[in-house]
Amino acid sequence: MAKGLIAVIVFVVIIGLIALVFFGQYVSTRNTLVSKNEAVKAAWSQVDIVLQRRADLIPNLVETVKGYAQQEQTVFGDIAKARSALLSAGSPQEKINANNQLDGAIGRLLLVVENYPQLRSNENFLRLQDELAGTENRIAVERKRYNDTLQDYNTYVQQFPHNIFASWAGFKSNDAYFTASEASRQAPHVNFSSPAPAPQSAPQPAPAR
Repeated sequence: MAKGLIAVIVFVVIIGLIALVFFGQYVSTRNTLVSKNEAVKAAWSQVDIVLQRRADLIPNLVETVKGYAQQEQTVFGDIAKARSALLSAGSPQEKINANNQLDGAIGRLLLVVENYPQLRSNENFLRLQDELAGTENRIAVERKRYNDTLQDYNTYVQQFPHNIFASWAGFKSNDAYFTASEASRQAPHVNFSSPAPAPQSAPQPAPAR
């Protein structure tokens, strides 16, 4: 009888210790998940800031271009729609999609600029172009940082046994990676880095006037 009671007590103690270790592991994993999830939010907020900065620069850039190329209404309309979609987007994925559209629209605008040598020498346009180029570089940096942070979070969530605890705690993988087509990402940079080659697309006498 005494031996049986001792066996029961030992069994209960062992189960208690296992439960305690298991609970401690759950708490530790949950705290890590919270930390990593907050890091993703912080990284996204930095992306959001630079996207907003670019959105604020675009109206002035468009107005400057309009002064020389009023007939390019299709491009101006595309930029206005893409910018509006970016500003009204709620989730990171919606903003990422809207930003991809805006990348393409800005690229088309800067291609239009190549046809107007006088515009490319306009001091206000050059200043806005430099500011936009700097913002594009910051977007690229913050976008990579966000993607790296998000990948770290997703990897942790999907690893065993973290995936079990993550499911219990309500944490899921986040697929809102910041991806853009290579063409849309490069279009602004190509124009920024080569403002001088315009004589190829304009008659030779035009720059002299």
